[in-house]
Amino acid sequence: MPVQGGRLKRCLSVCLWRQSPLLLLGLLSLHVQAHGCVGSSLQTDTQLEPLIFRLWSEGNILDSMLLKASNREAAGSGKESGGSAAPAPSAQRLLWCHCYHYCPEDSTNNTCRTDGYCFTMVEEEAAGVPVQTAGCLGLGGSVFQCRDTVGSQQRRSIECCTDEDYCNKNLHPTLPPLKPPRKFTLPPPPAYRRQESRPRYSIGLEQDESYSLPGESLKDLIEQSQSSGSGSGLPLLVQRTIAKQIQMVKQIGKGRYGEVWMGKWRGEKVAVKVFFTTDEASWSRETEIYQTVLMRHENILGFIAADIKGTGSWTQLYLITDCHENGSLYDYLKSTTLDNKAMLRLAYSSVSGLCHLHTEIFGTQGKPAIAHRDLKSKNILVKRNGTCCIADLGLAVKFISDTNEVDIPPNTKVGTKRYMPPEVLDETLNKSHFQSYIMADMYSFGLILWEIARRCISGGILEEYQLPYHELVPTDPSYEDMKEVVCIKRLRPSFPNRWTSDECLRQMGKLMTECWAHNPGSRLTALRVKKTLAKMSESQDIKL
Repeated sequence: MPVQGGRLKRCLSVCLWRQSPLLLLGLLSLHVQAHGCVGSSLQTDTQLEPLIFRLWSEGNILDSMLLKASNREAAGSGKESGGSAAPAPSAQRLLWCHCYHYCPEDSTNNTCRTDGYCFTMVEEEAAGVPVQTAGCLGLGGSVFQCRDTVGSQQRRSIECCTDEDYCNKNLHPTLPPLKPPRKFTLPPPPAYRRQESRPRYSIGLEQDESYSLPGESLKDLIEQSQSSGSGSGLPLLVQRTIAKQIQMVKQIGKGRYGEVWMGKWRGEKVAVKVFFTTDEASWSRETEIYQTVLMRHENILGFIAADIKGTGSWTQLYLITDCHENGSLYDYLKSTTLDNKAMLRLAYSSVSGLCHLHTEIFGTQGKPAIAHRDLKSKNILVKRNGTCCIADLGLAVKFISDTNEVDIPPNTKVGTKRYMPPEVLDETLNKSHFQSYIMADMYSFGLILWEIARRCISGGILEEYQLPYHELVPTDPSYEDMKEVVCIKRLRPSFPNRWTSDECLRQMGKLMTECWAHNPGSRLTALRVKKTLAKMSESQDIKL
């Protein structure tokens, strides 16, 4: 016999009362497989409330099991009474949703499609103005997003549905009271929602900064997302929550795109890149690239969240990432003297990130090959342990192997002239051939290797930090300046004489020469450079 709604609730109550997530998971598994469980006395919602909030922090896996158990029980009850069963959301059936403020790039007429849920959300913005957003949530982890219990400074309420196409047009969430009692609403028991073809969830998110889910540091959130989600970053609504809770501390950088600030989220340092509104295309592209499936890598800057903040009169585009207080490789080299180990560590970690970027990963959840297009020492960050990570992906291009197409960002920005390869300067680069962009990256990387090697001491000697071609072009060179030096005269940065008497520096010189070759087809790949640097380290008993 299938377990009735009240009996299942009593069983779940015992698990929650015992504060045992593992027991809860085991119980649900038994219920699904054997349709039975041991009954016990029913606890009140007030007693269960704090334990349910704690268990929600276990993440998407728990949510998914609860939903599956509920749907299976409903199906059983439906068959028993002769009624129609309530089907679970199916990945096979795509749902149309109304979207507003959260429409994907390919949407038309404020619509989007999803294998999961439609949502509508209202939240209190600046000056107490309620702002409504609507859109699509993917099936993976969408129950967790609909419940969205992360604490927030703003009052807000979210409702999700999968009743029918455009069902979120009929959702009208309202802001919770200013100081409501802590409350939550679980889905109604299956017996009372047989007429609904799909479940709805609603929760009022109260204003309570002091409450935080146990163990939910940024690292925990990201690891949870990687293990139970699509591998493409934190859920959208979790990103919005984090962005709204950031405390700006101080400005640490400025560039052509906007500003970089050090911020804090629940005591953790983060970097907040604030884009000018005129550079929305770069913000959009960088956000898209960072959220590519399987993009996360120790040598690519860790993406946390992206959001648009503002009112009708002003807008800020936020990109929130890990914070590395050593700053860029450019800043680091100006103030730091390197030995062979430190030099190889910087070079190897940089090319490891570039290699991951360039590599296509095949599979159900694969990763496209990506070319950076703006590699330079200012776009590489140095971690506390002396390794590097690649950053600033606003100009990146992707290769769509299924259609053999190059996905080029729609912005008009170009890379940094000083680091441009000859084929870009003389406009001979084949824009429809993705490998052309990969080889252009390798030219730029050769110049970065030169910057690193100059700061490596040998025989008590080293050179002061300089940019590539510093002695050949002005501080802010034009296209014509660079074309004259790189394409017509075919000059490259010069090597100090001391490099010939140091085997490690001599090999580094050979490596960079093969990266910045005039003919793109003659340049080394990132994988080849990575293997060569690994051999160099091994020959000197250096562990990278």
